[in-house]
Formats: sequence, structure tokens, C-alpha cells
Amino acid sequence: MISFSTCWNSGRHTAGDEMLREIKGNLGFDSIELGHGIRISLMPGIQKMFDAGKVRFSSLHNFCPLPVEVMGASPDCYQFSATHPKERERAVKQTFQTIDFAERLGAPFVVMHLGEVPMQPITDSLIALAKKGELLSRKYVRRKIRAVEMREAAAPGYLERVKNCLGRVVDYAASKNIRLGIEGRRGYEEIPSERELPGLLDEMNSPQLGYWHDFGHIQIKENLAFLDHAEWLRAIAPRTFGCHLQDCIWPAQDHQPPFAGDIDLKKLVPLLPRDCLFVWEMSPRKTAEEIRRSVAIWKEQFGE
Repeated sequence: MISFSTCWNSGRHTAGDEMLREIKGNLGFDSIELGHGIRISLMPGIQKMFDAGKVRFSSLHNFCPLPVEVMGASPDCYQFSATHPKERERAVKQTFQTIDFAERLGAPFVVMHLGEVPMQPITDSLIALAKKGELLSRKYVRRKIRAVEMREAAAPGYLERVKNCLGRVVDYAASKNIRLGIEGRRGYEEIPSERELPGLLDEMNSPQLGYWHDFGHIQIKENLAFLDHAEWLRAIAPRTFGCHLQDCIWPAQDHQPPFAGDIDLKKLVPLLPRDCLFVWEMSPRKTAEEIRRSVAIWKEQFGE
């Protein structure tokens, strides 16, 4: 099944029904993901379209709607990994609200970010070196190894905070029959890493909790030599609920229309479950024509 994320156009609309009509009318998608840029002011129009039976929602991206004090798309404004208990509690309560909204709109999935390990950021630094032709140079390797050592030493305490919050959220989602997808993240600093995720899912041990693959994020990690994209998908596919579908131009220009970048979708897509949800997550800078062309190629390659 294919769907489309409002991250493409939520920032340029003041009415939720107009935002949804643009996606349905210009792009032809019948199923829509409400992204993490949904302001409270967009909700009346969204609800009106849903109540009239004119739209179907596949998923919501936490936090949705945005906390009232947050003005723009900010999925990491509150984190389960935060040092301060008040921030963690705010993250949990806002996630409860997203789950409530998903139930109200008949959306079966909520996509989540879990937090990060506070450390000297490394991902953008490695990208900069790669762009300068220094991928796997001595400088690159030293910087990467130092970052891995720092993260491995610091991560357990932050991961424990995440688990404590996630347990409450999973229980709440189960009461609403909503499934939670932990998104594969772009940054090595973020939680969980691909090494940590299988153990986290094992420990939570809930059918409500699974993985949400992001093609662009994971391709960036492959480009930076953190993992092998296909190998990771083979390992995690049975636990995957859905995907954010996008392409990536080497080394890190993601949110491109599928088939417009360097990701080998013909090889990777068949590794995922047959019932996997594929959500186009496009940069607002991409045109409707570019996206329609991408969808047409997708349907030729993989069907509906």
C-alpha cells in the first residue's frame, strides 16, 4: 500500500482541508500520513475532511498535532531520552495525544522518534568530509571511531530512560489498538542505533511495537559506512510495519522522489514484507510533476 506525507505541504497551508485536497487532487493519493508539522490550526479542516469520508489516513508522525507552544515541524522538541523528568513526561503525554488523534482518524500507525545520546555531533561532520573526497581517510576514520567510543560509553543510561517512557506509551497504544513504528534515524547520535533496535524490540516484547524504515536515512548511514542497507533490511524486515519512501543523492541529499537518486529500490523494496506501508516523504521543494513521475515509475515496477 502507498501513502503520502503532509510534510510536503503542511507548511504552506493555513487550512487542513486545503492541504489534504492538494495531495489528493494534484498527486492522486487516496491515503495520507499526517506528518510532524500539523499545527492545531490545521485540525478543524482535517477533521472535516475525515468526517465527510473524503480522506483516509494511513499513519500519524509524532508529535501530531504539534504541542501548542511549538510553532513549526519539530518531532524532537521533547525526547524520551531527556535528562529532565519534566521533558520526558511532556514527551509521553504528547505521544498519548497523537495516539488519541490516530484512533479518532482511523489511522493504524504512529511513527516515532525516541531521542538521542547527547554527544559531539558526528553525522554532519562525516558528511562534510565525504563531500570533500575524504570518505574513509585517516581523519574520517579517527573521527568516526572516536564518536563510536563516545556513544557506546554514554548510551546505556539514555536508552534506559527511553525504555521507561516507551513502556507506558506501548501500553497506552495497545489500549487504543494503535501500532507504533520506531523510525530508523539519520543521525548516529540518535536512539536507537541499528545495533540497539533489535534488543529494544525484544525487551518491549509487544505486537504493538515495530520498526519504521526510512530509505533516505538508512542510505545516508550506508554512504557513511555505518551499515549495509540491504543487510540491515534482511535482518529487520520481519519486524517492519512501514516505510518512509524517499531517494537520496550521494552522500546525504535525502527526501528526493523515488528513482531520482542513488538508492537501489529494485533490490531493496522486495526485501520488505508484502503488507508493508510505503509513505512518500518528500521535500517541500519537490514539484507535483516530479512526484507524479516517481509514482508512475513505482507502479510500473511494483504495482499499487
